[in-house]
Amino acid sequence: MKHFRFKTLDEIAECARSLGAAHVRFEPDPERVRETLAKPVRVAHVNVGNSMAIHPMEGCDGALDGSPDELTYRRYGRFAAGGAKLIWFEATAVREDGRANTRQLWIHRNNVDDFARLLEDLLEIHRREWGTTDDLLTPMQLTHSGRYSVPQRTIAYHNPLIDQKAGTPADAPVISDDELERLEDDYVAAAKLGYQAGFRAFELKVTHGYLLSELMGAKLREGRYGGSIENRCRFASNVLRKIRAALASNVILAIRLGCYDGVPYIRPPSSPVGEPLPYPIPYPHGFGVDTSDPLREDLTEVKRAVALFCEAGMQLMNVSLGCPYYNPHVGRPFESPDEGNYEQPEHPLLGVDRHFRIAGELQRTFPDLPIVGTGYSWLQIYSIHAGARNVADGNIRFFGLGRATLAYPDFARAVLEQGSLDERRICKTLTYCTYLMRHKSHPLGQYPTGCPPFDKEIYGPIIKEARAVKRGKIG
Repeated sequence: MKHFRFKTLDEIAECARSLGAAHVRFEPDPERVRETLAKPVRVAHVNVGNSMAIHPMEGCDGALDGSPDELTYRRYGRFAAGGAKLIWFEATAVREDGRANTRQLWIHRNNVDDFARLLEDLLEIHRREWGTTDDLLTPMQLTHSGRYSVPQRTIAYHNPLIDQKAGTPADAPVISDDELERLEDDYVAAAKLGYQAGFRAFELKVTHGYLLSELMGAKLREGRYGGSIENRCRFASNVLRKIRAALASNVILAIRLGCYDGVPYIRPPSSPVGEPLPYPIPYPHGFGVDTSDPLREDLTEVKRAVALFCEAGMQLMNVSLGCPYYNPHVGRPFESPDEGNYEQPEHPLLGVDRHFRIAGELQRTFPDLPIVGTGYSWLQIYSIHAGARNVADGNIRFFGLGRATLAYPDFARAVLEQGSLDERRICKTLTYCTYLMRHKSHPLGQYPTGCPPFDKEIYGPIIKEARAVKRGKIG
């Protein structure tokens, strides 16, 4: 179903009002958009040069040994030239068995020099285009993919609904407390390697259903890492403290936090529209969910977790929602689903509103913590108007774009130069990038992902090949 029919900013603003999406507001003046998003943001000791961020976007284009490959260098080179001053490096596994696909980045002692070259290339390109890198922040995102790791899954706890959606056997073993404690040190070891490669900011990926995110919802798990909110925050808090102890005091520590898990959705046989799997009340699982209505958020525990992470050393936070594996519309409101998935069960503007509502409440609760907002891509050319309004109103410090940057890596330049985006280049949220991410029939076990409509020279032939393989015409 086509939702995005807007020809003017007034039309989308009126639609938001009519739907009750009260947190979706826009700055109409291009000059004010430019001025607002050009403002620097202080993060710890770094004065980040503007208020625009590129979210960690996996390209699934690394080498089999976890090293960045040709398309990885190309992607970050495009981001470097684009003008955003917060370029968040994508999920980098801390262990080989923590990778979500065969081409996910993974840092280890044998490829530190490759990561160093990737970072140095980015810095050199940015320096050449923008004059300095003193105001550029480039966090490395550290991750373990948990139950979505390949080929062996690592489970933090059993949620029967997620088990059903993910095809996880009910008797699959759960990672032990002792194993988790050892894994903490693997995170620290990866951060040390990243520091050796030149990174001076590190982020823990605590979102999208991966291992650290799953721990946040493990209310029924026993032991040191489950049950109370303090226990569920233990892993990430310990890693923050250990990294701070192991590295220089000027290292910046961050978390990308999934602040609302929601529940798994399916495409029922009778309709293309997604619907939630039947869930019990009270709902005993998940993070940021209202136990009496898990289709809504409850930020009580989220605020406690943010406070604990700040005590442990977190200096920057990126807000995310949902899980792309079981409720993709929550995290990434879309116009068209990826192949075989369900249609939006709500108007995408309501999903955007959920993002803005949650990020805004957290930023106002923690005014000294710089927070990066998410959920803008579906707004297309009007995303920057919403971002500027949220920054101006104090709802976020950084306006962040994710998948839209695959189509438009230099969106920040357009903002800084004219305060508007080119409609001919903006992501339409048609999920071609997700289509490529989900196809594994490539000789390396994973197709690289990008934007076939707006980066046709590279990704046009790739998606053509992937579709031909699927139809059985190649291979």
